[in-house]
Amino acid sequence: MIRSVKLSDAKEIADIYNYYIKDTIITFEEQKVTAVDITKRIEKVLEKGYPYIVYEENNYIIGYAYVNNWRERSAYDITLETSIYLKNDEIGKGIGSSLLLALIKESEKINIHSLIGVISLPNKESQRLHKKFGFHRVGIFKESGKKFNKLIDVEFWQLILK
Repeated sequence: MIRSVKLSDAKEIADIYNYYIKDTIITFEEQKVTAVDITKRIEKVLEKGYPYIVYEENNYIIGYAYVNNWRERSAYDITLETSIYLKNDEIGKGIGSSLLLALIKESEKINIHSLIGVISLPNKESQRLHKKFGFHRVGIFKESGKKFNKLIDVEFWQLILK
């Protein structure tokens, strides 16, 4: 089931996210997060009135997704950046698709004009997911990040909402 996040979900969300911090280039964050860190982040997103949702199965969080500011200046308030993370052993089961579809619908409800997906490369799963929902690749920044002593390209994908 997909539902709105609760602050009590923070520990499970941190556990999911810490895998990506520790073992992947999908996020450029390098220090593990705690439930307290995630609680603060959830509160910031919810204070802005933005959607933050979780995919729950058998009382466990399998994945989560939210939108947040793409850029800080108010002129950009019509465009939000998406974030979607799944338990690493749950990829390829359609959960990411369910979360992204719900996130798009929730973003439309709050009159957001466009969504930006930011994808560190390589990440074919995320590229396929964004393409499936009508996002278009609008640019790539070559060697714009560094993690695990490796330079990483980052793609930007955009969906103009109706």
